[in-house]
Amino acid sequence: MVALPKQKSTYDVGASAQHCDPYPAVTVDAAGAVVSYNEQAADLLGRIGIGAALSDVAPAWLAEAHLRHSGGAHGEPPDWAGGRIGELWVKALAGPGTAGTVTWWLVSDSAPAGAAQELARERARAALLQELSSELLASLDVAHCREVTVRRAARHLADAAVLVGIGDGRDFSVTRCSAGGPVTEQRIPLDAGQLPGLAEALGGLPTVPSVWIDPGAVPPWAVPEEFGGFGAGTAATGAVVVMPLPGHGAPAGCLILLRRPGRAPFSPVEERFARLFAARAGAALSLARSHARQARFTDALLRDLLPPALGRVHGIGFAGRYRSSTAGERVGGDFYDLYPAAVPEGETVVVLGDVCGKGIEAAVVAGRVRHALQALVPLAADHTRLLTLLNSALLAARTTPFVTLVLVSAVREGARVRLRISSAGHPAPLVVRADGRVEPAPVSGTLLGAIDDLEFETAEVVLEPGETCLLYSDGITEARGGPLGDVMFSEDRLRAVLAPCAGMPPEAVTEHVQMTAAQWLGEGPHDDMAVLAIGAPGRPRL
Repeated sequence: MVALPKQKSTYDVGASAQHCDPYPAVTVDAAGAVVSYNEQAADLLGRIGIGAALSDVAPAWLAEAHLRHSGGAHGEPPDWAGGRIGELWVKALAGPGTAGTVTWWLVSDSAPAGAAQELARERARAALLQELSSELLASLDVAHCREVTVRRAARHLADAAVLVGIGDGRDFSVTRCSAGGPVTEQRIPLDAGQLPGLAEALGGLPTVPSVWIDPGAVPPWAVPEEFGGFGAGTAATGAVVVMPLPGHGAPAGCLILLRRPGRAPFSPVEERFARLFAARAGAALSLARSHARQARFTDALLRDLLPPALGRVHGIGFAGRYRSSTAGERVGGDFYDLYPAAVPEGETVVVLGDVCGKGIEAAVVAGRVRHALQALVPLAADHTRLLTLLNSALLAARTTPFVTLVLVSAVREGARVRLRISSAGHPAPLVVRADGRVEPAPVSGTLLGAIDDLEFETAEVVLEPGETCLLYSDGITEARGGPLGDVMFSEDRLRAVLAPCAGMPPEAVTEHVQMTAAQWLGEGPHDDMAVLAIGAPGRPRL
């Protein structure tokens, strides 16, 4: 294989470490191709190039060591290997990378004393960055990322660490930790000008060298209590580094590293490594914040799409249950709503419907239908007019699929509940009488969103005390299950399930129906399933 031109690149942990190290270093992927190298490696391995096979540009002993380290050969992967490169005897030490890469540091007999120890420290730093990334990304939680960052920084980079998050201009989240101590977090008002470099770091500007920062300028809020006590100031702080946390397109905050008096100041190598550490932490924090914002946005949208909580309204019992066709989803194409009457003598309106489709897309369409219904509820005294206007709105939208629904107006009349029921292409509600008889409501009608010419038949049904009217979607009756998983639940089976429910409250009826349908389904696929029960309170008159 012919080596590509001598161009160098940075590549994650390995390449980042190369920029901090004066010794030859080359990063190789699991396939044995060179990913990056430094100038010293180019001088030592004259034919090296990005994309070249290690076996073509390095001695066989190094290629074999890499093959064993990356799992391509039998035997324990070596941490180091040795052999000749030209006239030099070279020891190669392996360092961890990401995505299967390995960084090899090459130390010859002519290297200064202590080179091996320095390379070992570089390997430890590279391993720390890899561990940090794994721990940060284990949970997309902002508080978790802050805690991991300050705990790791206090343990490996300094004696204490303080993370200042992005605030609203006055209040900022401050997370503190001293080495071996607990992590504390609070939101406090602070002036970014109190600490040199803090305002710049929060704005994403380059790091202010630590030698420019007076340890005595550290404000009390930036000193962890275990480190020396709030307000200890100069007596507790020997050296300070203020490091920006770069995020995705915007700063993610800043990291303040503190050392006790008597400790050596931060060296240029330590500051460079701290920048690499901060880059990892900032990227993880930015990702966690983005995930949190997306979760809040999703929750805000879902609140309008979720079925409402039902209960007793003006002495009439209402209960509903919903199960999405998709495991883990809370919404889908089936929906129900309740619009309470302003006064006990008024009609409370309930609706249960089914939008063509499944999943979040169908739920969005169902949300539009529900909003349109909410605007039309004042016209519910005339079911035909309400449904006709809703149909016109759906036809005008053009992109809205077909919709079926049942519209019910309910009012309490003494111990009885009078219902006016209309169906737009939806299965007729089932009425559970006190003696266990189950009757379909005598309704029929045209589905909505398909044609202009509609026909509806509204029926009146009276519920005696203890009687129930059940609205349901076809996801119940068309659920396939049974011994072989291929038999529909059917309306007949639903009637048989409802017969023993005479006298039961609406909550018990909906729970019984949903549990029975779920047992019938087993683990098989199914459509969205919705049920809504309307009950007249009181014991049945037998």
